[in-house]
Amino acid sequence: MILLLRSATRVDPRLTVGWICAVSTEYVATQAFLDERHEGPEYVAPHDNNDYTLGRMKKHNVVIAVLPGGEYGTDTAASVARDMLHSFPNVRIGLMVGIGGGVPSQKHDIRLGDVVVSSTHRDYGGVFQYDFGKLVQEQSFQCTRTLNQSPTVLRTAVSGLKAQYETDGHQINNIINDILEDKKRLQRKYKRPDPSTDKLYRSWTIHPPGDGTDCIKLCGDDPSSLIHRHERMEEDNPAVHYGLIASANQLMKDASTRDTEIPSPRKKMCCALRRKRQG
Repeated sequence: MILLLRSATRVDPRLTVGWICAVSTEYVATQAFLDERHEGPEYVAPHDNNDYTLGRMKKHNVVIAVLPGGEYGTDTAASVARDMLHSFPNVRIGLMVGIGGGVPSQKHDIRLGDVVVSSTHRDYGGVFQYDFGKLVQEQSFQCTRTLNQSPTVLRTAVSGLKAQYETDGHQINNIINDILEDKKRLQRKYKRPDPSTDKLYRSWTIHPPGDGTDCIKLCGDDPSSLIHRHERMEEDNPAVHYGLIASANQLMKDASTRDTEIPSPRKKMCCALRRKRQG
C-alpha cells in the first residue's frame, strides 16, 4: 500500500499518450523518433512487469512499452496496456504502432514502407479481428469482433492530417533519412530497401521457404506471376492509407489464405493485417 501511494505521487501528469510496440524492432524505431528522451520511471505499480521508455514527440509526452520477448496476441497486448494504465493513470490516448502486412487492392496501392492508419468506415470502428467469429453451414465465415471507433478527438485529428498531407504533402521520408543519418548503426537493418525490389506477386504464387535471399532469386520474375504497378512520384512515396486493419492472433504470410479468410465486403475496405493487435 505504501508503494502504491509513493508511485501515484511520482507519476508525471504530462504523460498522457501510451504507445505499445509488439516486437523489439518496433521498439527501437519508436525510440529513434523521440525528439527528447526522458529518464525512466522511478516507480511503477506493484506487479507491473513492463519495460518503459519515456520521452517527447513534438508537444506530446509519451510512455512507450513493448510486449515480452517471444509472446504475442491480443491477451498479451491487453495485459501490457492494463499495467501501463496502473502505473500511468494520466494516459488518455492509447496507440498500437508497428509492422503490418499490406492488403493491396485496386483501391489501395499499398507498397513496402507505406503507412496505414486505422480509420472508421461505415459500421466498422477501424480494426476488426478476422479470426474471431462463427462458421455457419453453407455460409462464409462471419467475423463478430470489431473494436469501437476511436475517440472523436483522434478521428478529427486524422481528418486534419489527411487534409494537410493532400495539400502540402508530408515529410516522412526526409524525417526517416535524417534519423538514419544521425544513427548510422541503424541504417543496415532499418533503411528502406530500393523500390525496385518491391515486387507484388499474384496471390496464387508459391514462395519457397527462404533464408533471407532476394525474393526475385527464389520466386523468379515471370511477368505472368507479377502484378504491374506504375512508378510512384517521389512526393507520394511513402503513401499514407486510411482504412480498416484486420487483426488476429496468428501471423498471416499466405496471400491466398488471406484473401479467403477476410470476408467481403471488409476485404474491399481493408488496408493491412496486424498480428498482436489490441485496441
